[in-house]
Amino acid sequence: MSAEVARLPMRPARPSIFIEDKRNAQLEAGLLRYELSDSIEGMARAEISFGNWGGEDKPGFQYFDRKVLDFGKKLKVGVGDSDVLFEGRITGIAADFPEGEAARITVFAEDRLQDLRMTRRTRCFAQSSLGDVVRKIAREHGLDAQVDTQAPAVPLLAQLNQTDLAFLFDIARRFDADIFIQGTALHAAPARTQEGVKLAWAGTLRSFTVLADLAHQRSGVVASGWDVSEKKGVSHKGAKSAIESELNGDTAGGDILVKALGERVDTLAHGVPRSADEAKQLAEASYRHMARGFVTGEGACETDPKLRAGVKLDLTGLGPLFDGSYRAISVTHLYDPEHGARTEFRCNRPGIKPL
Repeated sequence: MSAEVARLPMRPARPSIFIEDKRNAQLEAGLLRYELSDSIEGMARAEISFGNWGGEDKPGFQYFDRKVLDFGKKLKVGVGDSDVLFEGRITGIAADFPEGEAARITVFAEDRLQDLRMTRRTRCFAQSSLGDVVRKIAREHGLDAQVDTQAPAVPLLAQLNQTDLAFLFDIARRFDADIFIQGTALHAAPARTQEGVKLAWAGTLRSFTVLADLAHQRSGVVASGWDVSEKKGVSHKGAKSAIESELNGDTAGGDILVKALGERVDTLAHGVPRSADEAKQLAEASYRHMARGFVTGEGACETDPKLRAGVKLDLTGLGPLFDGSYRAISVTHLYDPEHGARTEFRCNRPGIKPL
């Protein structure tokens, strides 16, 4: 263990804080705690607390004049000058006046997906793909679009009393894509494509709890609908082949289910595909989404700026059953003076090591 710990990368003891792209030494010195959260189906959020009582240079409350911390200002938390843990805009300010302690101020911030969260519409997109929708919504919010998916166009995509954010996440799940933002770029990318992070138990991985569970697994998922132009029904069964490229030699949960309990096929009651291609897309994306939940884990590790929602995690030191590649589905970076910087995460994978 000592050799592993000795090889851990050296990082600054305290995070760096930027307001409007300028590093602020006073905020860094007064930092009390932060919680920076992100997930593959949600926005990145920050909750950061600072000491709010000054001394000789500026006696009294430090930040109530809103000159430094104010609504709408850009806020960035990083490690050093370049590695970013969170980037967004301040949306909330709170104060705490504890008995016998100095006053504190807490700011809440959200990334640029906040624009999409606060815009609700009812409208339709005819003969449009996921990429078409992403590009249109990005333009409407003054964002750049970065589309890396090959999702096909479908006859109709309906946004019914949904926020732009909820609508994007809905159709992204349908086409098995990730929606996220980096700076001012709105991304649509295939799942499981981001750079990996290696974590070893008793080293960079501080703790980990993992469960392989057949309860929600199926041997197949069927999507059925009606092709109006052809005047016939369409149907497709998503099965193991849809997830094969992500197994990396593991045994799929669906295969274990069949061997242990027998065939279990589920039928989608939503989606209503209007062509054979759309039925295949929907069935296979739904099967992959279900299959990835076979193995789920929660862990805590050393803070690494590369560790974000959606990245691959190469976990070792867990034994032959659970060593392997996982996907981070949520990540929370934490800091306080007592425990320093650390990161908690949830992850999943579609299989376990074969016998």
